[in-house]
Amino acid sequence: MVFGVVVRSMGMAKGITAGFKALAGGEVKQYTRLVEDSRRHALDRMIENAQLLGAQGIVSFRFDSSEVGQSLTEIVAYGTAVTLSNPS
Repeated sequence: MVFGVVVRSMGMAKGITAGFKALAGGEVKQYTRLVEDSRRHALDRMIENAQLLGAQGIVSFRFDSSEVGQSLTEIVAYGTAVTLSNPS
């Protein structure tokens, strides 16, 4: 099992701006960018973790997220590290 964890906050100024946009409906681009960046960061950390273990790949990869406190979000990327063998 390998994983990468990131905990992020939007920040007060961006959070207020995003909150007003959310009232109008539609996509809130500030939150979309935050989630995309956080997922990439968690994915990079998971890959680093797999490389430290000597893995050559990751299977059954998933993302999960949860709230930590009122303004923090935890993003976790996890999967199963694998090594490949040459059938001789």
